[in-house]
Amino acid sequence: MRYKAAAIQYEPKMHAKTENVKDQLRMTTEAARNGAKLIVLPEMNQASYCYYNREEIRPYVEPIPGPTTERYEEIARKYETHIVVGLPEVSLETDNYYNAQALVGPDGLIGKYRKMHSYISEPKWAKDGDLGFQVYDTEIGRLGMLICMDQHYFESSRILSLGGADVICFSTAWLDERGPAPVWISRSFENGVYTVCADRWGLERGTQFTGGSCILNPDGSIQSLRDGGNGIVYGEIDLSKARDKRFPTGRDDRFSDRRPKEYMNVSLNTYLWNPLKSFGQYNQHSLPPGRRSVVSVAQFRPARLARDENLQKIAGMARRAAKARSDLLVLPELATTGAVFKSAAEAGSVAETTDGRTVKRLSSIAEKNKVFIVTSFVEQDGDKLYNTGLLLEGNGVVGKYRKLHLNHLDKRWAAPGNLGLSTFDIPVGRIGLIIGHDGMFPETFRCLAGDGADVICAPSAVEYPAPIASEGTAIPHPKPIPTGPDSLHWHLWRVRAGESCTYVAFANQSGIESGVTFIGRSGIFQPDLFAFPRKETVASEDREEIRSLEVDTRNLKSDQPTNPVRSKYLLGMRLPYWYDPIVKHPRIDAKSVALIPQRARSNIGS
Repeated sequence: MRYKAAAIQYEPKMHAKTENVKDQLRMTTEAARNGAKLIVLPEMNQASYCYYNREEIRPYVEPIPGPTTERYEEIARKYETHIVVGLPEVSLETDNYYNAQALVGPDGLIGKYRKMHSYISEPKWAKDGDLGFQVYDTEIGRLGMLICMDQHYFESSRILSLGGADVICFSTAWLDERGPAPVWISRSFENGVYTVCADRWGLERGTQFTGGSCILNPDGSIQSLRDGGNGIVYGEIDLSKARDKRFPTGRDDRFSDRRPKEYMNVSLNTYLWNPLKSFGQYNQHSLPPGRRSVVSVAQFRPARLARDENLQKIAGMARRAAKARSDLLVLPELATTGAVFKSAAEAGSVAETTDGRTVKRLSSIAEKNKVFIVTSFVEQDGDKLYNTGLLLEGNGVVGKYRKLHLNHLDKRWAAPGNLGLSTFDIPVGRIGLIIGHDGMFPETFRCLAGDGADVICAPSAVEYPAPIASEGTAIPHPKPIPTGPDSLHWHLWRVRAGESCTYVAFANQSGIESGVTFIGRSGIFQPDLFAFPRKETVASEDREEIRSLEVDTRNLKSDQPTNPVRSKYLLGMRLPYWYDPIVKHPRIDAKSVALIPQRARSNIGS
């Protein structure tokens, strides 16, 4: 099934609800007349956003169902369309207010959603949402709803996609960066869903809103976009694409490659209390002392099956890292052998144990250059082979991890990892290890960040996703927010770092090997998505490079965390009570009828 969708971009005025409603009813009717079967409006689009308290917003709250939903139901009924509208809701039972969305269709009200993850404004007047993450089975597919800050937390859209959502109806009032925001793109990419992003724009009480309303494809690409101004963005939804959960190569799968049993940290709230105190309680697992360090990533394509040649190259790169005063060097995945094996037998021909010649040689290189080294190698353990990541120093192995999420290249020879997700402490800080395809799954970063990781090292040999560029924005964001053209507007590993509040050291292979093209673009990324200018370094697509960056885990003289990599403020605002589907929910078959469909209407109105 294919159909037209529309995202409405609008600048609502405060204390002008009548005007706002009139304008947006007109725009919604226009979209419906133009054939849109799904229409999404911005967050709080009826009442505007920047309210001081309950008293100020009180004249504009209303129940669901109520006057606003009735107006939009008339349009939905007349044009046989589905509409998502944002409004401040009041509960008639408790008098609590909520930042809410309502979904209406040709037969009336289908369901509502209350924003779960509050931003700065809502706690002054709104209660956190209490309805969970619901998916509604409709005539145009399975629809989920999210509001603004919810998209910062991968858990929100992950739960919807595990519940079978084809489309995320995303109403927002985004700020502090251009649109489409990189986290919006990540949510579509990692879940393989369409996102209809309806953002407001304009300046309100000193807050500059982003605009950038868009339709995002299941691969994360931008199908259509509007920068600023009132208007309608149109796009096409193809349900067959939303229900094909394969990654871009067509040989890896977003859901069947998941390892839910390894994600139990997702449902823990480890940053609810001061991490400087909670880590180290009972004299166990204290965070390492903060310091300045230099981390380097090496980008190159190792020669296939040529260990001695590759070790010689690695020795040279370690010397270059040492000249940069590097404390930690991250090499690409399978840096000593190459990542493309034709069979398990071929991988077995270069397999070793952790006390084998290759590991000893890497440890010797680490010792000579006074640097810790991270890479992965083909590990032999009994009759099994693993893609095993190692954190090495001169004395040998400090930390060991076996790749959990195997891609199509690994599945030719490797067994899935069986050591879980762990962190290891060295003078640089608390180090987490992932490998290549693990990076496609935000759960891995969340688990390591939740365990206090300062730096997540990602030795990789990945073919996707390539960065997405931005032509720039005319929205007058205040300095230092960048507004010009940016060839690296979206880089998946930058988002992974920012949403996890960790540094990420991504060392990727580059070039072509046996018909496989690696994307390069290695980099080291900062733990804050909204700190500009960005403190990061990013390599080219295809050149051999060393990139180095200072990382800083120091804290001011305070018993409270002052460094974002230690405070992990985003993790402290998570809502793990709602996240159980991530660790227990099986994949929903595309043919099954799941979820909380029309019967949810009977629960509406409280």
